[in-house]
Amino acid sequence: MLKIFVPGRLCLFGEHTDWAGHYRTMNADIMPGAAIVTGIEQGIYAEVEKSSIFEVHSDAPAMEKEWQDFSCRMTETELKRVAKSGSFFCYCAGVASYMLEWYKVGGVRIKITDMTLPMKSGLSSSAAICVLVARAFNLLYNLNLNTLGEMNIAYVGELRTSSRCGRLDQACAFGVKPNLMTFDGDEIEVHSLNVKKTLYWVFADLCASKDTIKILSDLNKSYPFAATEEEKNLQKALGEWNHEIVNRAIKYMAEGDAEALGKLMTEAEAMFDKYVAPMSSALWAPKLHQVLQDPQIQPMVYGGKGVGSHGDGSVQFLARSKEDQERLADYLNAQGMRAYQLTLNPVHTVRRAIIPVAGFGTRLYPATRGLKKDFFPIPCPDGLVRPVILILLEELVKSGVEEICLVLGSEEERIQYTEFFERQLSEEHLHKLNKEAQEYENRILDIGKRLRYVYQREKRGFGHAVYQAVEFANEEPVLLLLGDTIYRSTSNKPCALQMIEEYERYNSLMVSIHPVPLAEVSHYGILSGIWEDKERSILNVSSMTEKPKSSYAEEFLGVRNKDGENEYYSVFGQYILTPEVFAQLAEDIAKADEDRDSQKEIELTSALEAVRKKSGMMGVRLRGTMYDMGNPKALRKCMQNYSK
Repeated sequence: MLKIFVPGRLCLFGEHTDWAGHYRTMNADIMPGAAIVTGIEQGIYAEVEKSSIFEVHSDAPAMEKEWQDFSCRMTETELKRVAKSGSFFCYCAGVASYMLEWYKVGGVRIKITDMTLPMKSGLSSSAAICVLVARAFNLLYNLNLNTLGEMNIAYVGELRTSSRCGRLDQACAFGVKPNLMTFDGDEIEVHSLNVKKTLYWVFADLCASKDTIKILSDLNKSYPFAATEEEKNLQKALGEWNHEIVNRAIKYMAEGDAEALGKLMTEAEAMFDKYVAPMSSALWAPKLHQVLQDPQIQPMVYGGKGVGSHGDGSVQFLARSKEDQERLADYLNAQGMRAYQLTLNPVHTVRRAIIPVAGFGTRLYPATRGLKKDFFPIPCPDGLVRPVILILLEELVKSGVEEICLVLGSEEERIQYTEFFERQLSEEHLHKLNKEAQEYENRILDIGKRLRYVYQREKRGFGHAVYQAVEFANEEPVLLLLGDTIYRSTSNKPCALQMIEEYERYNSLMVSIHPVPLAEVSHYGILSGIWEDKERSILNVSSMTEKPKSSYAEEFLGVRNKDGENEYYSVFGQYILTPEVFAQLAEDIAKADEDRDSQKEIELTSALEAVRKKSGMMGVRLRGTMYDMGNPKALRKCMQNYSK
């Protein structure tokens, strides 16, 4: 039995731009859509397990009056019939039918244990249900879909019903944190946003009425080509003018300027009322504007605006403080509305990664005379043969990393990378590839656009190599991967993404860890400490010992597992380095220069230990397998096992 929570979704800025941006497939002059969305603290709690059929039950007290247990056979015909029926469970069946059509899955039993998310309030309750179903299949049948994959399946599944949902509804899949979503035709991108200071939101169901179907029908009449000045202004409001507002919102959130952000909400609502609302009579919203202009509310808030498709559905405010947040929620509830609180805490995500690849690969000579070891070909489970570096870069891209810095030994080494990632295949070779391979070629070129290069001109150790990327890091946390190691996740998230998500949770220097046998501890750096969580996946590191004797490790370095037995943990090969690490490396390099010891190795491990002593370090036990390919024996093992 697995436990799953999926939150509702609140659109902070950029309503309607998801479907508007889709029209770029018909009119390239339309601007891509852009919206800032976040999961909320209210949502759906469920327990899921495999079943011979598809069934959904509820024990949630909030749903007693409107709930009926549901089950049907796990067949495409039956699931599609239910999806088109318009019944309470049509959304669930729509997603299940897609899963059955495209994946080798059996049935699923979903038991909703609690429902804190209000339905039909513009908070994406139907999308949350769809994400819940997609995630249940993903986890139970080990489909290895990332969050964006779950989101897309939830969207396609909902389209199999009579619903015509937008593309931003399923952003609830990304959890309770703000994200920027962009909609460029069929292409969707999701990027986590930084919040410098805590923001106190209040949103409320106005308990009035709105006609979403009419709103969407009326607004869509202005697309893909505008015929009147009013239609042109609508496209601008959902296009370039919205982009300007969204970019300012991102800036204010990153700066922690709550007052400016609140005023921007009011400004966004005024633009919507002037250019969007007149295009549909269903957008006449007397209750919404009454609440927004309520003089009792103004002293408690920086600003407010509508939610979702607008109309008299829901309202949102940015409160001035936690106390004002609570007072405002109480006031709105007393006025006959249903109010909820959302607190957005500071989020520092990881946007950049570093991969040192400056080594010659002495242990793999003579192959490295002609080919850098990070270009060695590795057979992959999907049947493709990829160079090591491409496997690593795809892992980073799937994890949401935006920029990647390769540390090279010389400018001459860069030729191999530019030839591989920037040079287009000749027409002759491209035509020899099948359609799927041609599409993959574009993905390789897209990865190349994310690459940056620095050079380690002096061979002064691994820490020195990492430090060459200090300007690239730019005082941000960065993910570090080893250039001669590849990883395979055993969960639905890449190993790198697991690291990033834990960093966002703990905001600390982090190293990935995995258990090694006691007999082998003398070959590794061993970390010990105390587990931070019940699952024993996050280790608060208290010591790092380089290649200890087994007797010493047995006495001092053991970490208790769930059975009370000692385990021994080594670094798994992925790190998230904080700015403190680069500052420490700078000190180590300066001291070596001061001592005129240019031969001294600048080690990363010693810098990590220094930072750990001052600020702490977390070890993350990743769900995955590490494959070293830095020596002949390891390379042979990697090529034999990675493809399985």
